[in-house]
Amino acid sequence: MNEPIPVIDTTVPSMARIYDYCLGGKDNFAVDREAAEQILRVLPNVRQIARENREFLGRAVRFLTEAGIRQFLDIGTGLPTQQNVHEVALGVAPDVRTVYVDNDPIVLTHARALLANHDQTIVAEGDLRSPRDLLGRAEVRAHLDFDRPFAIILCSIVHFVEDDEAAGDIVSILRESLPAGGAFVLSHGFRGMLDDEAMEIGRSIYARAHAGVTMRDWAAIMDYFRGLELVEPGLVRVESWRPDHDLDLTTDAAAPGILGAVAFRTRL
Repeated sequence: MNEPIPVIDTTVPSMARIYDYCLGGKDNFAVDREAAEQILRVLPNVRQIARENREFLGRAVRFLTEAGIRQFLDIGTGLPTQQNVHEVALGVAPDVRTVYVDNDPIVLTHARALLANHDQTIVAEGDLRSPRDLLGRAEVRAHLDFDRPFAIILCSIVHFVEDDEAAGDIVSILRESLPAGGAFVLSHGFRGMLDDEAMEIGRSIYARAHAGVTMRDWAAIMDYFRGLELVEPGLVRVESWRPDHDLDLTTDAAAPGILGAVAFRTRL
């Protein structure tokens, strides 16, 4: 059965398309580029931050695949780009199965076209804000075995849940769905010394994309890993998580950016 043609409003910016623009992609519209340029005026290094976040995701997936994980659930995947989760994982092991989940029509269209003939990787429509519905979707359950270890990926998506309590509840539901030996990957916007005025500008930009944004501190992000066993080096700036190149040590630790970590649910 053919998928319905999505309705895409090119007058409203999209989180996924803004991120695509910051990564140097071409799947974006003028309204997305305008929003991204406004963000760049507040955070001039946002393109570098986006690249570092993407590189962290690749390293995390490679690490987990080498550690034996063969199932991935990537929530809020965004537009396909180079070195997607399934590509990185399949480069390590040929039997990996991946489910991408997103609620953006253009993301779903692009991803389904890319994966049309790829039996081991599927795309499902779902919303982070409804985690139980997402986990219960028939196509997700049919593709992944929830009784065997799998990895949940929340890469730069939870900070779009503006309310702290709601974000904590969402992450808790997803985290608790992991079986023993399952893995959890999360990266999240770190406020650092970003002032209130800059935060409000960021919120107003993302409000146009019908999304809130809340940059959180280290302690709040660390709480998302409650009950899990963190992989060394723990929760750090994404560029510092098991880097495969020399780091620029001039980065101020208090500068805004993205923190990330990988953790396991301890085997029983």
